[in-house]
Amino acid sequence: MRSVQHSRAALGPERPADERGAVQLGSSSTFPQAVRDGSAPRDGVTHPALRPSNPWRDGLLRRMLASADVVSVLVAQLLLVAVFGGSLVQLLWSLAFLPAWIVLAKLLDLYDRDQRSIRHLTIDEVPLLLVWAVASTIVLALYLELTPAGPLPLADAVRLSAVAALSALTLRGIVRWAWREITPPERAAIVGAGPLADALRRKIDLFPDIHVEVVHQLPELELERLRDPRSPAFWVDRLLVAAPWIEERQIRELVAFGRRRGVKVSIVPPARGVFGSAVQLNHVADLPVVEYATWDVSRSTLLLKRVLDVTVSAVALLVLSPLLLAIALVVAADGGRPILFSQRRVGLGGRVFRIYKFRTMVPDAETRLSEVVSLDKLPAPVFKLENDPRVTRVGRVLRRWSLDELPQLVNVLVGDMSLVGPRPEQVELVQRYAPEDLFRLSVKPGLTGPMQVYGRGDLTFEERMSVERDYVENLSFLRDLRLLALTGSVVLRGRGAY
Repeated sequence: MRSVQHSRAALGPERPADERGAVQLGSSSTFPQAVRDGSAPRDGVTHPALRPSNPWRDGLLRRMLASADVVSVLVAQLLLVAVFGGSLVQLLWSLAFLPAWIVLAKLLDLYDRDQRSIRHLTIDEVPLLLVWAVASTIVLALYLELTPAGPLPLADAVRLSAVAALSALTLRGIVRWAWREITPPERAAIVGAGPLADALRRKIDLFPDIHVEVVHQLPELELERLRDPRSPAFWVDRLLVAAPWIEERQIRELVAFGRRRGVKVSIVPPARGVFGSAVQLNHVADLPVVEYATWDVSRSTLLLKRVLDVTVSAVALLVLSPLLLAIALVVAADGGRPILFSQRRVGLGGRVFRIYKFRTMVPDAETRLSEVVSLDKLPAPVFKLENDPRVTRVGRVLRRWSLDELPQLVNVLVGDMSLVGPRPEQVELVQRYAPEDLFRLSVKPGLTGPMQVYGRGDLTFEERMSVERDYVENLSFLRDLRLLALTGSVVLRGRGAY
């Protein structure tokens, strides 16, 4: 790490501070002047980073989300009348109450989170949407008591809040997708170089729902270049700071620069390895406190997790039995028997069990493994071949839609696996694990999990270990529900399904 003296010298002379102690870094009024007088750099073509910033994008998304909420409430209220026999008089008075739903959503911060976060998913709003729907319905019931419509029956209140929350969840997801389709991505500059900056760029590539385009990169945190209108980094919408070192004074100046220019600032902590994944940032008044989760998962959490496993796997096996039979017939017709593929995998505590999948490879695939990969020569104890010649024609379709994994519902039902967890790995690869990689055996392996949601086969071994460590160290019932909800969209995209 550089010394303070050296880093300050690299930053250039200090700028005078204003009356609040903030460093003067320039004004947004510089932008039009720079374009008019030609002081902005020109290379013969229009540089994408030299377009005016697009703050209208955030405002458009807020309006689209509010419109989605309005439609959700309207759908819930109309269904209450058309399907459940609700009062038409109550519907008319409820429509007058509609603006209050939007005000309550605003108070719950349901319209401003996207602007702050580089990646904000609709699924993350489930708890807040439930609170919003229930609270709004309660206030609506109190309001109706004061009108000629009369009291809102309890059954109608439950239906209204449930439908409103579910409709909002669905429509908000559609709205965010549509917004990404009709608006240009946020232009960003990465400040920093090395593993931290590479990891940040990698995450942007892995997750298409991060509506960001990296148009410039500064190898070092040089505030003078950020102040210079001739630098492409001056004109971006967001600064992504992933420098290996950063001082408190530099953070203050970056934030001041962002406020004056209307540029968002996101900082990846330089001490990523020190923070680890089992960390939470809390505040005692103005003092930030980093706290680590070093305790075991509670028995109640494990009990809820097991109840979810048994319930969902049993119901899914029953409901999907026609589909399972159809897949079995197709596999048999395409390549004969066996229909199921069985393999020894390592589970909780290192216990070996047999995993079941629909066969997607030729019958002698196990004996032909040495033709495509040598386990002893692997750089890391994992392999996933994008174009494995042993995969059958039907097998490629099953893998694309993850249908080959459905028999593992039996593994979940009998307790060898869980619905959510690290993927179970074959014995020969686990035997090559380093001691620090064995953490993933401290929980049951999962039918889905962080690897499937955060990149699937596109992840490197280090990235896979990182997301699985985060899951193990922060295991919770709500996180399992979140990963289950995200699995559907990942399967539909099919990215990384080899």
